[in-house]
Amino acid sequence: MMLRRAMVKLLGALTVLAGIGASQDASAAEVITIGTLAPKSSPWGQVFSVWEKAVAEKSGGRLELRFYYNGQQGDEAAMVGKMKSGQLDGAAVTAVGLGKVHKPILALQMPGLFSSWAKLDAARETMRPEFEKGAEDAGFRILGWGDVGQAHLITKGVAVRTPDDFKGTKPYVWRDDAVMPVFFQVIGGVTPVPLGIPEVLPNLGTGAVNALVAPALVAEQLQWASKLDTIVADASGFAVGALVLSSKKLDALPADLKTILQDTGKVAATALTKRIRSEDDAAFGRLKGKMTVVELTADQKTKWQGLFKQVRSRLSQGTFSPDLVAKLEGLGG
Repeated sequence: MMLRRAMVKLLGALTVLAGIGASQDASAAEVITIGTLAPKSSPWGQVFSVWEKAVAEKSGGRLELRFYYNGQQGDEAAMVGKMKSGQLDGAAVTAVGLGKVHKPILALQMPGLFSSWAKLDAARETMRPEFEKGAEDAGFRILGWGDVGQAHLITKGVAVRTPDDFKGTKPYVWRDDAVMPVFFQVIGGVTPVPLGIPEVLPNLGTGAVNALVAPALVAEQLQWASKLDTIVADASGFAVGALVLSSKKLDALPADLKTILQDTGKVAATALTKRIRSEDDAAFGRLKGKMTVVELTADQKTKWQGLFKQVRSRLSQGTFSPDLVAKLEGLGG
């Protein structure tokens, strides 16, 4: 019932933008193709379905959103590549995909940077003009920012309470991520397994991977949680994302359709932010009921914070500029 009310409220927020003009000729619809790793039945997919309907109604059928779910267009690096070549118009991506659009955005994903969503929101808003200009200079337009969830360490058969406990595990790292490999380099004694998102589940099934860092909602929606049994209660970071469109495609649209897409995209992104945070909290609650929960002591938390600071320092030595890392650490403090 709560989900139904939320979706009705979202649809109202989107379609209120429609105003008049929904009866215009729909004989020559402009199609916007958008890729995502999310399943269609997921909370992301549910919001996207409402967005599709709102765009169709507002434009009188002259503009159509066509989503490709479950990584049908490839992993996020592949989707960004297809946007550059004109094979895909847009994508809903995480910070890893945003890093392929404009690398500094990925710095928001540095571990231990923020202690709350409020801290992240304030830092992202401060950096937004700079990040959006960087994306635009690269040929992309960010329609709206969203979130993926709070990242937790989730494992099978081992409880990781300190960085040293990671040694000997087989953690998954996203092949296109520039942050997590550095995290494991700083720990030492760990050989991470680089994979694309579609490869994670089968590798969890065979035991080739037995540890990962991901939001509870992601682990649940992609079925990773079914192969794992232990979760650390403390979050190591906040996973973010955005709706991104090719500037070339957006600017080629008639002015009224461009406005429709931008306005509804912003509303959809805002709705996703609120919805995903709530859904992620609920997913974490469900996983806590099924898994062994590791509650860190004050001393253990201090050890992790020391590691996170070392990781951010290492990332400032080539992955990101020292100024950017220092600025984000100041905003996160």
